[in-house]
Amino acid sequence: LRQTESQAIWDAMRTELDSIDDRTEQVVLPKSELRKALNYLRNHWTELTRYLDDPTLPIDNNECEQLMKQVALGRKNWLFAGSVAGGERTAGFLTLVSSAHRNDLDVWAYVNDVLKRLLAGETDYEPLLPWNWAATHPNHIRTFRQDERRERQVRKQASRERRRRQKALSKSSR
Repeated sequence: LRQTESQAIWDAMRTELDSIDDRTEQVVLPKSELRKALNYLRNHWTELTRYLDDPTLPIDNNECEQLMKQVALGRKNWLFAGSVAGGERTAGFLTLVSSAHRNDLDVWAYVNDVLKRLLAGETDYEPLLPWNWAATHPNHIRTFRQDERRERQVRKQASRERRRRQKALSKSSR
C-alpha cells in the first residue's frame, strides 16, 4: 500500500517541488518563510520518505507527540519542584509512571512495588523494568487499554478503507 499509493503522492510532490524551484528561484526571497519551507522539504527528503521502504516505521509520529503532551501539560507544575535536584527527581518519577502507562500496567501497583523494592535495597534493576515486571505480575496488566488500542486501530483501518473506496468511486465516476 505504501508503495502503490504513498509513493505516487511523494513522487508528485517531488516533481512539484522541483518545478517550484525552477519557477521561483527569482521570485521567492531566500530568507522568506516559503523558501525556508522548500529548503527544509528538500534537505529532509530522505528522512521524510524513509517509511516508504521500511514497513516497520510508522507513517506519522503521533505516538511521540502524545508522549510530549505530558511534558507540555506538566511544565507549569514543575516550576514548584523546589530545586534542580527536585526537578530531576520529579522527571525520574514521571518517567517511571509514563513507562508503566505505556506498558498497560496498573500504574499504582507498579510504582508502589518498584519503590518498595528500591527502598528495600534492590540493586538488580532489570526485573523492575515495566516489560519485565509485567511478565511477573500479569494480574496488573490493564487489558482494557490493549482492547482500546485494538479498537482504535480497527476504527482507523475502517476509516482508511472507506476513504479508499470513496476515492476509487470518484475516479471511476469521472
